[in-house]
Formats: sequence, C-alpha cells, structure tokens
Amino acid sequence: MEYLMENLNILLYILAGLLTLVELWVRVLWPWLKPKPTEPPVTPVETPAAPAGPKTESWMETIDSLWVAMVVALTLKALLIQPFTIPSGSMEDTLQVGDYILVKKYSYGYSLLNMTDRFLEFDKPQRKDIVVFVYPEDHTKDFIKRCIGIPGDVIELRKAELYVNGVKQVEPYVKHIFTPDEVLTEEGPDSPKVTFGPVTILPGHYFMMGDNRDNSLDSRYWGQLDEKFIKGKAWMIYWHSVNFHPDLSRMFTFVH
Repeated sequence: MEYLMENLNILLYILAGLLTLVELWVRVLWPWLKPKPTEPPVTPVETPAAPAGPKTESWMETIDSLWVAMVVALTLKALLIQPFTIPSGSMEDTLQVGDYILVKKYSYGYSLLNMTDRFLEFDKPQRKDIVVFVYPEDHTKDFIKRCIGIPGDVIELRKAELYVNGVKQVEPYVKHIFTPDEVLTEEGPDSPKVTFGPVTILPGHYFMMGDNRDNSLDSRYWGQLDEKFIKGKAWMIYWHSVNFHPDLSRMFTFVH
C-alpha cells in the first residue's frame, strides 16, 4: 500500500455525520413530529410551558457542544493541520510503517479541488521537503515523498546516485535495498532505479522521490508533480504503533 491512510479523518467524518443527524432530530424533526393538542385549553388563561427539565437541557447542550467541536475539528483539518498514517515503507527510514503524522496544509497555500492555481502561499516546496500530495494517477489516494527537484532543475540518476543540475547530491536519509548491479540483473538495463534522465522540471511542477529508493512509486514512474496536487508539508510524528505496540520514542519528533 503506497498511499497514505486517514483513519482519524474518517472517524471525524463519521462522528460529525452522526451528530448532525442527532441535531436535526432534536432541533427539527422531534418538535415537528411531537403531537399537537387537539382540543382548546379549558381555561383562557395562558400558562407557561413546563420547563424541559435539567436532564433534557443538559443532554441537548452536550449534543450541541459535541457537534460544534466536530465542525471546528473538520475545519481545522481542512485548512490548517491534517493527520495521516504511514502504511508503507517507501519513505523508510525517515518515516516508518505505523507512524502517525501531522501535515501543515497551510505551508504551501491551497488549490480548490486540485484544479486552481495555488493561493495564500506562505512558501513553495523546497528541495528535501517532505510533501503530501494527491497521487496524480488516482485522485482518491494521497502520497508522501521527498521533493528532489523544483522548477527549472535538471534531474538525473547515474548508477543510482542523484544529480541535480549536474551536482551529485549528499543524501544521508536515502536507503537502498539492492546494489545497482542487483537491480540491473533483476529489472534490466533500463531500470529507472539506476539510470534516469536527465530531465528538466517544468514551471509549476516538482520531482518527488521516496527515501527508500528501491521501493518507491514516485516521479521516476509517473512523472513530474503538478503543484495543484500538493496538500501540505509533513511536520511531526505524533504517534507510532504497529499491531497495538506503541513506540513512544518516535512521539513528537519532527519530520526532516
């Protein structure tokens, strides 16, 4: 599974939907369906309606508070911070399976429905930033990769070593599972894991690669990333757990 999972996001949507249904029932449907008196009151003197009672009022206030909290949480998720879960090893060892991360959605601004030019940009992706984006070949999936090239850069791989604008890059975060010779034996002389480019990055596009270079579906295979698909910058690991076994040492560590 190359794409990111959004377990917390799904839970928030479900809770918000359920609370919205409860709100509609309590505020709209219940009063409307409540039986109306069929006979006029015995006395013309109007009497105040009986109070709903502390238990009923408390219950309704709790529902209101929870619904508002869900709306606020979803708004913050849409505009500021969004949680993701890492399900694959394409960014090892920087990010590991079972990491739960927070992504700053405001860092690179916004694109409406991944169709418009970006606006409200605080910054643009820089080389070595770890970026979350919509997978260009399947817009239902989100990917996370490292930005290797920005507009105008010339990207090339020689014997599995990265060159940017003709300069060999120092990449201490990169992981290789196989040697170049092993890759060529397995995949043939045209494997993009060993030899790629040179290619020039187009305006408004970026070149993305996983840190686990031999196990990453990235720009070497599906091309340059249009900036419209960018969702945000990876910020922090707030939890790590595999098979319900947490690793507290990875909690609240920043992503680099």
